[in-house]
Order: sequence, then structure tokens, then C-alpha cells
Amino acid sequence: MLNNFSWNMNGYIPKHQVNPHGDGIIPYVAERIFQLEPAPPAVDSLNEYILSALQGKNLIHFSFFLHHYEPQLNKRIKDFLGVDGGDLYDTDRFIDIKLSCREQMLQKLMDYDLAKGAEYATYIYPLIRDAMLRFRMGEEKWSVSSLTNYKMVRSMAWLYHNTKEAVSEFAKKYNCDLALAEEYLKVVRGICDQQPFYVTDEDGEETGDDVALDDTWNYADILWNGIQAEKVQRAFEKLNFREQTLLEKRLAICMTCGRVGLWKNRPTFEELAVIFEGSTASGAERAYRKAVDKLTELLVAEGALHAVRLKQVSKTKQKKKSAAAIYEYQVDCDGDWGELSLNFEAKTAEIIRLADWDTIKSNKYAKAAISYLLYCKNENCPKDIVIPFEY
Repeated sequence: MLNNFSWNMNGYIPKHQVNPHGDGIIPYVAERIFQLEPAPPAVDSLNEYILSALQGKNLIHFSFFLHHYEPQLNKRIKDFLGVDGGDLYDTDRFIDIKLSCREQMLQKLMDYDLAKGAEYATYIYPLIRDAMLRFRMGEEKWSVSSLTNYKMVRSMAWLYHNTKEAVSEFAKKYNCDLALAEEYLKVVRGICDQQPFYVTDEDGEETGDDVALDDTWNYADILWNGIQAEKVQRAFEKLNFREQTLLEKRLAICMTCGRVGLWKNRPTFEELAVIFEGSTASGAERAYRKAVDKLTELLVAEGALHAVRLKQVSKTKQKKKSAAAIYEYQVDCDGDWGELSLNFEAKTAEIIRLADWDTIKSNKYAKAAISYLLYCKNENCPKDIVIPFEY
């Protein structure tokens, strides 16, 4: 494809250091990673850079194009993420999306044909959109067979939340039968119950609206969503009878038919204790918590979710409340433990040691643990717990 091209940047360097102080990438730099020093030679049209790259088989001209095109690319990514210029965003993620767009632009460079009447900036417009969607598709915990199918799911999500006749409107738009439209609606409902879901409007643009019911984990919400059901079923079948019964009754769900009962009618721990003779309410609650943790570990093994196991090492109390604590944390119930120091009064935390498998840059597991611990009630800081989360 581009095997015969050179990419010699002699005489040019990045204008901004990506990580000058080791404190992470600031938004200003994230938006200027393609800027060159000195500035590229002036041309009348950005398209001249692309034509020069193709004719001379030298991608330095593609870098010249990116130098000037970067502000437009930044705006498109911000629009996609629903981020205004002054808002904070994850700069690592911002750069990852930008590099994904650049990769797509490079892959399609050889396909560009000026004779078809469009300049390269116009030609790549839908390609950049697809690159951003592919990136998000890779982030999300549900999967489809293709980008086209992914777009159709998002289109149904928009119709589901903005029209009264989502199924018929979808069938009309894609010229498909109602049964297929119903299948897409079933998928959308499942996804919305599982995680934050940013829908696509009828023009193919992100609305930026989070249409999920909740972004916290709830087992009852995701058991029968059509995406993770098989994994959950396999994990559930590995539990013993007592564990299965505790989970089904306390979560008001039948794992045989998938029926979810009214939450307010679920049995209390006192009532669960009666079912298992010789148990107390506190004993039934402990058994239920252990069953939840065991199911979480099994779901992690199935690849259905991620989890952080926390173990309290020490804590300091002040006026009967936890003022500070040291916790060990483990990633996905495997590997060597890391260590966290938390100050509950100041709502601050420090990662003393990273656990095995935690992400070196973003520390997603440590951050998930810290977020949970800092905002739980100080007097009820857990001694040992497994926290499931999606990432």
C-alpha cells in the first residue's frame, strides 16, 4: 500500500514536547501534536501537500498537510466527544482518537483521486467519522459484526429515544422487515441497561446525550441484555445451589426464564435466613455478599467485566469515622497486589504501588478503586471487597 513511500522528517521537529515535565499531557499540547518546527513551506491549497506526497512518494508532505489540518481535526473530535473548547477531557484518549484518524487517513491515501472532483480534506471527511466510531466501538463492552451494523444500532437508539414508532421508522429507513427492526431494538434496550450509550442522530452525528439508565453496575440490569447473557449464564451455573438461590431471590430475577420481579418485593435478609435454616439475617447477608463476589470473579474470567479486589491493610479513625486508610488492590483478581493511600477527610489519594496488569498511564483500576473508596461512607469502609466495573 504505502510500502514504496518514504517518511523522512529531516529538518523538522515537533513544535511541542508531548510530555515535557512527566506530569501527563496537557490539552494545549494534545491539540498540537502534529505541529512542526519550522512551519512547512507555504502553498496555495492544502491539497498541494497531498498531491506532492502521492507524486513524490514522500509522506513528509502528508505531515505538512496534518500541520495545517489539525485544528479542523481537533474540532471534529471535540464535536464527537461532546466537549467544548474550555472543558476538561482525557487527553490520552483524545490523542488516541486523533492517531486513529491519522491511521485511517494514511490507509486511504492511495485511494484518493483528484479526478473525481473532491479535495482530500473533503474526501476524508466521512473516513474520519468512521475512524472515530471504530475507536468508540472498540471501547464499548458490546460488539457487532461490522461498522455498518454498529451505525444501525446507534440509529435505532436515536429512534428509540426520540420517536414513538421506533420499529416502523427503522424498518422504513433501512428498507427491512419489522422482525429485523425488533431485533435491533432488543439490542439497544440491552445496551442502555448496561452502560452509558451515546446515540447517533438521523444525520449520523453524535448527539452527546447519555441515554443509559445508570452508569453504575447492577447485576439485575445486565443479566438478560442480549449481549452478555451467555457469559452470565455460564458463570451462574458454576455457583452452588445456595449461592444461586441467594442471588436469584435477592436480585428478584429468575435465571431460567429471565423474568425480573419488582425490586420492592425482593426478600429481606431475615426472610432469606428462614429459607436456609440455622442462618441469621447477618449470616444470610454475608453469604449473599460472598456469592456476589464469586459471581464477579467468574464473570471476570469469562471476560464479561473487569474488577478490582480491595483489602484494607490499616486505617486511622477520628471521631468514630475513618480519617485515612491503606489498601491493597488487585486487578481482575489476579497478579501481585498494588497499594493505595487514602485521606477520607481531604478526599485525596495516592498510588503507592501499581498492581500487576494496571494500565501504566491511565491507572484505570487504581482510579476505580479510589473513586469507590473515597465516596463510600467513612464509617463503613470495607475491609475486603470486589468492585466490578466496565472500562
